[in-house]
Amino acid sequence: MRPCITEPMNEEGVTRLMEYIIITGVLLLLMIVMMFSVNASIMEGPANKLRYHAFVDIGNGVSTRIVDLYVIAPGNGTIETKFDIPDDVAGKGYFVDVDVEKKGASQTIQVQSGSIKSTIAIAGIGATRGVVGNTTGAGWNMIQYDSKGV
Repeated sequence: MRPCITEPMNEEGVTRLMEYIIITGVLLLLMIVMMFSVNASIMEGPANKLRYHAFVDIGNGVSTRIVDLYVIAPGNGTIETKFDIPDDVAGKGYFVDVDVEKKGASQTIQVQSGSIKSTIAIAGIGATRGVVGNTTGAGWNMIQYDSKGV
């Protein structure tokens, strides 16, 4: 009978496999966390800043159109004009509201979408003519003037 020589089991291959599985799992977990945080920090922040500045530009454009219409408005009669503003800003719609400012008596144009809001004063005519109305960016928009105040 021959003596039986046993060698210790070599577990090196299993250890390396477990190491690769653990490292891959940790990296996948980090990738998932990054996917959720990248959208909020890298994409939404600049898009919101773009929306705000675009809203300021849109409000200034509407204010200019109202003042231009006031300058050529007849003393007796009506006049109306159509104008176009962007349908959306950074992929989202918005509202334009023209009304008296809550704090004071000045006329303001508010352009807003969600939590982003810009307020622009109507240049020069807020004290003499009341301007009221609202619109969205979709389609053509109209400004109407009637000397009777209707």
